[in-house]
Amino acid sequence: MTAIAIDDEPIALDVVRAHAAKVPFVDLKAEFTDAFKAMEYLQRQPIDLLFLDIKMPDISGIDLLTCLNKKPLVIFTTAYTEHAVTSFELDAVDYLLKPFALTRFMKACNKAYELYNFRNTAEVKDYVFLKTGYEQVRVSFDEICHLEATGNYVNFILKDNTVITRMTITEVEALLPADKFVRIHRSFIAAINKVDKVERHQLTVNGFVLPVGGAYVQNLGMIK
Repeated sequence: MTAIAIDDEPIALDVVRAHAAKVPFVDLKAEFTDAFKAMEYLQRQPIDLLFLDIKMPDISGIDLLTCLNKKPLVIFTTAYTEHAVTSFELDAVDYLLKPFALTRFMKACNKAYELYNFRNTAEVKDYVFLKTGYEQVRVSFDEICHLEATGNYVNFILKDNTVITRMTITEVEALLPADKFVRIHRSFIAAINKVDKVERHQLTVNGFVLPVGGAYVQNLGMIK
C-alpha cells in the first residue's frame, strides 16, 4: 500500500516513518508538516493509506479529510481522545493515540491492509457473496440500488428484494467498486447508476429518498 503521513510535529513524523519501515506492505512515499502541501500532493498522486494528525495549524485533520473528493484509507494519529467518535463517523480505519508502540501501529496497518485487499478484489469482479443466515448469497453489483446500515447489519436493497448481512458499512464499502457506488451518509451508500435525483441534503435512488450527511456532501461530485 502506498502511503503518506501528515503531522505538524516533525518528531511525530519520525515515529511514523520508523514504524512504517518495519511494515513490509506499507510504502511511505512522503511526509508533510504542511497540510496544504499534502493536499496538493494528493491531487497529483493518489495514495492508498493516509496517516493523519488531527490538531494542526490552519486546518484540522478532520477538515482536511472531508475536503478530499477521493478519500484514501485513513489512520488518525493524535494525542487527543475527544475526536475518536468523529473519526469513526468518517470511516477511519483506526485511531492511534500518541505515543503509540510499534505493535499498536502494526495492528492498525493490518486492518488497513485487509480493507485494501477487499477493495481491490471487488474491483475485478461484478458480484459479491454475502452471508445471510446459514447461506452465502451471490449478489450482482448491478442489482444493488442502495445499502443501509442498521446496527450490526447492512441491508442490501436490490431491484426486487432485500438481502441482510452481518457486517459494518465500512467493511461493505471496501467490497464495492468505487466507480459504481458512493457513500452519502454514515449509514447509506448509493449505486451511482440508480440515482434519479440529486439535492444538497438528499438523493432519490430508485424511488427511495436517502439523506446526505454533511461529511459526505463532497462525494456528490462523483454522481454524473
